Amino acid sequence: MFGKSVPSRIRSPNASSRGSSARGNGAAASMKAVNAIVEFDDLECPACAAANPTLKAAADHYKIPWVRHDFLIPYHNWSRAAAINARWFDQKSKSLGDEYRNEVFADQRSIYNGDLLAQFTQKFAQKNGIALPFAIDPQGKLAADVNADVALATRTGIKSTPTIFIVTAGGKGPAYTQVMNPAVQLFTDIDQAIANTPPASKPAGVKKARGE
Repeated sequence: MFGKSVPSRIRSPNASSRGSSARGNGAAASMKAVNAIVEFDDLECPACAAANPTLKAAADHYKIPWVRHDFLIPYHNWSRAAAINARWFDQKSKSLGDEYRNEVFADQRSIYNGDLLAQFTQKFAQKNGIALPFAIDPQGKLAADVNADVALATRTGIKSTPTIFIVTAGGKGPAYTQVMNPAVQLFTDIDQAIANTPPASKPAGVKKARGE
């Protein structure tokens, strides 16, 4: 697995407008080369909210990692707080943090200021049997993690949200493919990345089963 970072090969996503990004998977452990979705998003971004169901469906369908990075839009007034909240829920469990992100995107139109985000977050926590602390990030560690993601995006050349890549490690095709139109392109690009991924060779000394 690649972990929660962008591979060093992704340095100039603009090099190809329709074609190359890389990311590996734990679910595809049966393959030498692994694939994943890498996304840079902002929880207040309408285009990110529109793409989110497609991204979730693809990750579920192909059983590949979906690595999500924060890239905050400066004029969005509550996305930083939402990103910090999501990371706080990540500390409880990664699935809970992702569920929070998904629900924020689903309800985004009704969250138009920080107070409404706070109400939404409180209800989400209560629904999941969690008591929110008075201060989510008293030492600023989660905010520093968000800032690190933004800095990573800036170094990588990310300019807008969502920016989405299909990343492949060890395949015969391109290392990464930027997905310009998720609704049209995402599944096709993942299919191509998987087609470019050679199957794992069997360990030496393993005998074939009958019928193989």
